Amino acid sequence: MTLIAPTIQAFFTERLAGQLQASPRTIASYRDTLRLLLAFTHQQIGKTPSALDWDDLNEELISGFLGHLERTRGNVPKTRNLRLTAIRSLFTFAALRHPEHANTIARVLAIPPKRHQQRTITYLSAREAAALINAPDPARWEGRRDRTLLTLATYTGLRVSELTGLDCGDITFGTGANVRCRHSKGRKHRAVPLITPVRPVLATWLAERAGQPDDPLFPTRTGRRLSTDAIAQRVSTHAATAATNCPTLNGKHLHPHVLRHYVDGWVMWPAGVFPLLGPSLSPVPAT
Repeated sequence: MTLIAPTIQAFFTERLAGQLQASPRTIASYRDTLRLLLAFTHQQIGKTPSALDWDDLNEELISGFLGHLERTRGNVPKTRNLRLTAIRSLFTFAALRHPEHANTIARVLAIPPKRHQQRTITYLSAREAAALINAPDPARWEGRRDRTLLTLATYTGLRVSELTGLDCGDITFGTGANVRCRHSKGRKHRAVPLITPVRPVLATWLAERAGQPDDPLFPTRTGRRLSTDAIAQRVSTHAATAATNCPTLNGKHLHPHVLRHYVDGWVMWPAGVFPLLGPSLSPVPAT
């Protein structure tokens, strides 16, 4: 019998953090996958994680776990495949350390990803983008915050992880006005230009926000950073409001990533891609 606990710990400390220097998001994703797997295993065979052996995590149990993700948790095939990737990464690491379990490990590594149809990309027209930006209530502090966030996201194409990581000091006005993103995909830093309509909206919000350079640009009422789930919830709420004035939004499943597909004419610049302001989308008035 070979316990799995020491190998799992080495997988995170030596393999992911040390050798691969994986990003915190990747490590968190793998951790969540194994947390779900260990909880499922405990439910199925009654063993605690510290007592598990590699032969307990056989092909039958892993396949049952993947089915549980889809049937019970409602995960789509893409999410199921991401969980499988994390499991296969662990078992690949374990194969070099535990050749005595080669057959069990090989059978798990042979589990194929599930085929799935690519989702049709949703995008916003200029009229839909304007309706969404104007949906938050400007009479409320949260509404002014959300309107600024939606304006910035629409005109810069920032990812939701970049929006949540922005600080007040990441905004630069004047010549070469830009927003600095330090939480980009692949841990890359980048500066995205701020076109003219975005600047007064951001300037007004920064004056009201009155935060220090290291304070989050888009906080909650208590001063904490908005989470990705919170932003997704705000987009969904404002999309429902906007649909009353813009019926074409009905039936569109809007989430933060959709704001990156705003269509009114896109232009390539050395610093990246950002949308040009079209005649049908006027600047949001400062409130």
